[in-house]
Amino acid sequence: MLKIAFHECYKYQLPDGHRFPMVKYDLIPEQLLYEGTVSNDNFFVPEQMADEDLLLTHSEDYLTKLNNQTLDTKEIKRIGFPMSKSLVDRGKHIANGTYQCALHAIEHKISMNIAGGTHHSFRDFGEGFCVFNDIAIASNLLLHKHSIQKILVVDVDVHQGNGTAKIFEFEDRVFTFSIHGEKNFPTRKEKSNLDIGLPDKTDDNLYLNTLKNVLSRLVDEIQPEFIFYLSGVDIIESDKLGRLSVSKQGCKERDRYSLDLFKKNNIPVAISMGGGYSHKLADIVDCHANTFRVAQDLFF
Repeated sequence: MLKIAFHECYKYQLPDGHRFPMVKYDLIPEQLLYEGTVSNDNFFVPEQMADEDLLLTHSEDYLTKLNNQTLDTKEIKRIGFPMSKSLVDRGKHIANGTYQCALHAIEHKISMNIAGGTHHSFRDFGEGFCVFNDIAIASNLLLHKHSIQKILVVDVDVHQGNGTAKIFEFEDRVFTFSIHGEKNFPTRKEKSNLDIGLPDKTDDNLYLNTLKNVLSRLVDEIQPEFIFYLSGVDIIESDKLGRLSVSKQGCKERDRYSLDLFKKNNIPVAISMGGGYSHKLADIVDCHANTFRVAQDLFF
């Protein structure tokens, strides 16, 4: 059975007028249930991650500031969200959701978090709507508490996974791959193990051909024991922040190709949803839902 992490706190309430589309965390599970792609039995509720586990990835100083709500104005602005205890608690639930997904994937080959993909969070500061780096946290826990010794992070969000790249800069057991818009945020890119920066207006053909030419080779060369897949849907043409021109069908084909490749190579995969900022809320929900539809179709 496809196990999906979801907690009511994912539906975080931001002040009116805030541009981050938190409402998608209400609508994605509702859509999946309505259409029958999943049932309530597919969902599990992650608890908050313990601070000692967060400290495998994040600095004690940063975590203390978050817990005590003592970030300064500049640090809060860099994250981009108004700071609150509930926001920090939400991040702990999301981080544990991705970790628990990894454990489910080891058993069932795939698992998915309705939220996550917070790849702009660094060891000692947050950035770009990211408080904790859920994939980095889950990766470090697999390395330290389980027998996994080679992890591949496949980041197909339109923004470079700069925080993840920096966190694993000197960790040979984690290979970070980011395919993203070259001229998009962040302006200053970190160095992943492999970065592919795509030009503005990249269409389906260029995007899919580039990904397919690289990803199968990476899997063959790296021979990962586990994969984290960050499936941001901000690559589509209608996205307000993406700057690429991939169609909704192209985005779905990206996920189908990638997940099928992982399945054929018998590599467990945990999926975090990442970004999606389309002018049309229905496009955001449909594209994210496509990732779940593809996973259900391929694996179950």
